[in-house]
Amino acid sequence: MKVFDVLLAFVALSALLLLATVLRQRLGWVRRLGLPEALIAGLLGLLVGPFSPWSPLPQQVYDVWSQTPGVLIALVFASLFLGQRLPSAQVLWQRAASQTCFGMVLGFGQYLVGGVLVLLVLQPLLGVNPLMACLIEVGFEGGHGTAAGMGPTFDDLGLPAGEALGLAMATVGVLAAVLVGSTLVVIGRSLAWLQGDDTPAPADPPEPSHTTAAVQGTATIDQLTVNLALTGAAVGLGVLLRETLLALGGLGGPGGARLLAAIPLFPLAMIGGLVLQLLLQRLDGEAVVSARLQGSIGSLAMDLLITAAMASLNLPLLEENWLAFALLAVVGLLWNLAVVLLLAPRMFRDHWFERAIADFGQGTGVTATGLLLLRMADPRGRSRVLEAFSFKQLLFEPFLGGGLITALAPIALAAWGLPHWTAMALALTLMAALLGLGMAHRSSP
Repeated sequence: MKVFDVLLAFVALSALLLLATVLRQRLGWVRRLGLPEALIAGLLGLLVGPFSPWSPLPQQVYDVWSQTPGVLIALVFASLFLGQRLPSAQVLWQRAASQTCFGMVLGFGQYLVGGVLVLLVLQPLLGVNPLMACLIEVGFEGGHGTAAGMGPTFDDLGLPAGEALGLAMATVGVLAAVLVGSTLVVIGRSLAWLQGDDTPAPADPPEPSHTTAAVQGTATIDQLTVNLALTGAAVGLGVLLRETLLALGGLGGPGGARLLAAIPLFPLAMIGGLVLQLLLQRLDGEAVVSARLQGSIGSLAMDLLITAAMASLNLPLLEENWLAFALLAVVGLLWNLAVVLLLAPRMFRDHWFERAIADFGQGTGVTATGLLLLRMADPRGRSRVLEAFSFKQLLFEPFLGGGLITALAPIALAAWGLPHWTAMALALTLMAALLGLGMAHRSSP
């Protein structure tokens, strides 16, 4: 692979993103769907991708596209916590405990219903790979970036179609989150589930969350360079941690080393970013890192990642597993709806619908979808759910939705077997639900 091939691949991705931006701005029905430009660009890329009837680009470009997601996802996760002033654990728990428990029920439950469906239906009737039990959480909670990043792990463990199925699941999730979520908001307004309109406006503006904090002042190329270097350092810490784990795994024999080798880099890069941010806070060096620039680095990497991953989607692998995929998607969506409608009113003591619809958007689509649905349900921000939802990400993202548990779940399933993994998912789902219900009961008048 030559440097020119990488440049040409980048030019092609840029052209797709520009075309997607124009289409979203000019076509109202595309804009109303709420699809991000990167996903639109990726869908356009399918028309000129390696598995389309018309493939106008050189094969080397498609080779770069197929390798791009695994690299860029590490940058996305490395930048998550850099530049974010991390509050104390006590403050986090007070403001986001219930929201986090609800998100955990959604996430662990996606593993649970996926495991039950594969164990009782898909494996006996269709003979599918047990690892498909992880696809709902990877696609719905994790999204396109996580699905692309988990591709090598699925491949190493014996499910080469895992990346294609995960990307397709994430696409279905975004569409379902927007369409079903918008319908839920309309229904909730007619049934008076929304409480935000009846809540007095807050005297003070909500405290800025870790997702909106920004360094004041004008950015320069020097600041961008420093922040890119910090992101690279976070990835480097992740690489160092991964190599350490592999070395320790080798002491336990070839079986343990093989499983540890399947651990993807991106959650470890996230840990590297968290460690680096904590170190900067302790050394009073936070002035060198910009939350705004780190967000831009992560957004750029994610946009290119989604476009490249969708454009190089392996359609033949998806076609071979379409029935199992469809059943998993339907069961995952039904689970999310059941949790919102049945559990949320009992887990949240105030603004249950606003809190639930935000997590439904994130747990089915992406974080931006959750914010979109929350804005629809509470356009004036009277419920202050945004603050709890934002703080929840600090407790949630290190584990589910692309965190450590998402990365380790296929490895644990392969090591323990599907029945034991499903039992573990059941236990974790029940624990999160009981904890959330217990907190709601203690806080009730």
